[in-house]
Amino acid sequence: MRAVDLCKVLIVDDEILIRQGIKHYINWEQEGFQIVGEASNGQEALDLIEETNPHIIMTDIVMPIMDGEELTRIVKERYPLIEVIILSSFGEFDYVRSAFQRGVVDYILKPKLDAQGMLKVLKTAANRIPSFQGKDKLGSMDFTIEQIINKLISGYEVLYEPELLATTFPYDHYILLGADVKNHPLGETANLSTYLKGKMEKVFKVHQINHHSIPLNQNINIIGCMININKNDTAKVIEFASLIAESEPKWGFAVSEEFVDFSQLGTHYNSLINLLQYRFYFPNHPILRNQHLPVQSSTYEKFNLDWFTDEFKRKNFHSAFQYLDSHVLTLSTCYTTDVFEFKAFLGNLNFNITILLGNMGYDVKELEIAKYSYFKSIDEAHTAPKAIEQFNRFIEEAKRCIVAMEKQPEDLNMKKLLKYIKDHYAEPLTLSDVAKQFHFNASYLSSYFTTHNKEGFIEYLNKVRIEEATKLLINNIASISEISSMVGYSDHSYFCKVFKKIEGMSPSKYKRKQNMR
Repeated sequence: MRAVDLCKVLIVDDEILIRQGIKHYINWEQEGFQIVGEASNGQEALDLIEETNPHIIMTDIVMPIMDGEELTRIVKERYPLIEVIILSSFGEFDYVRSAFQRGVVDYILKPKLDAQGMLKVLKTAANRIPSFQGKDKLGSMDFTIEQIINKLISGYEVLYEPELLATTFPYDHYILLGADVKNHPLGETANLSTYLKGKMEKVFKVHQINHHSIPLNQNINIIGCMININKNDTAKVIEFASLIAESEPKWGFAVSEEFVDFSQLGTHYNSLINLLQYRFYFPNHPILRNQHLPVQSSTYEKFNLDWFTDEFKRKNFHSAFQYLDSHVLTLSTCYTTDVFEFKAFLGNLNFNITILLGNMGYDVKELEIAKYSYFKSIDEAHTAPKAIEQFNRFIEEAKRCIVAMEKQPEDLNMKKLLKYIKDHYAEPLTLSDVAKQFHFNASYLSSYFTTHNKEGFIEYLNKVRIEEATKLLINNIASISEISSMVGYSDHSYFCKVFKKIEGMSPSKYKRKQNMR
């Protein structure tokens, strides 16, 4: 099928698995359609529209940055001829209804997504486009070289004419050059792709390297190109590609292994994408290659959070932090670890340490405030060393929090606790109340109180209350029942029981005995 006969489709969804699934549901070109791009939110989609000129946009309804409802509104205002199909979940009816009011073709429920249903909706949309009305799929499968490349790197097998290949690629070897450009200041992927191709053409021309290149733009954050060269020039291409990489430090470059079998393009493209992801762990290589990757240890152990927590609670901070530091260092060498997973580990430890210190009675007010900025800094880090640097800054702040507490005399903290109890004994005071007041965990406070005072919390509280009760009994201030309530006991019988245990006699007997003196 000729490219001009294909109905062009742009897929917009923030879930990469959904996008991949849609791409593999049907044989798009055979059915008369072509996927010309994909985006993870409405804003990315708008950036791609001018570049790809789609006839149909298939968009998720709930996405970050710009959702499908807003995207539909803008598309219908700026590009009224583009048809929109909504992808939604069961609970998004209000969004879908609003989108329908703006002129969408139909909606597809994600949980019920299947090839037949999707194809039916796509054909309905195509039949609303004047140039495709009444058309069915054509018999000829006359793919352009760009379409063949896109199908191969998307994981499809595709038949192509050897003559087309020979005409397009006159040399015997291929190599893929790619760059992660999401942090580049120039902006749109299309501009960066043209910029990279221009730089490469200039360098190769100066050094007289015969080649032919075709852009590879399957991912909004990744640009690249397939370079067709003679075998004798592969070393030069890698050398001069490294020079380009050194001149663009904000980009993360990678280069694939050379190959001769064009049908293996998809395999080598996936390898290139993996290399670009591994750059997070290897930021010091101007251009990353497979030969730069060290052999990973097969004995990597999962972080033992229970052991770490126990060491913390025992105040064995040195061993706990030493173990954490060693684990983070090891984890940073496991370059196949997903970047999100790596950052999530550091972020979770950030929160866990703050909570642990708070439960142990440390003053974590400043740490509570700072933890969110550290979490954000870790999340925004472009490399593993930068993420670890931010995490270590948080650890240093946590250590300062520990040192500040340890510099205070233990008895000073205890005096504050005892004074608080003496000031509030008449209230319905509990261990949890006091723990909350001093930012302690209740179980830790119980242990701390027993360790630093000869009585436990309940024993000391009862002692204070009964001492106050004896003063009131001696002075005949009120009845025994009233005094019971005045010193914090809601149960008169329990008051009498505690009183007798401490003073060796009942409150009434104690009162008579004192009055006889």
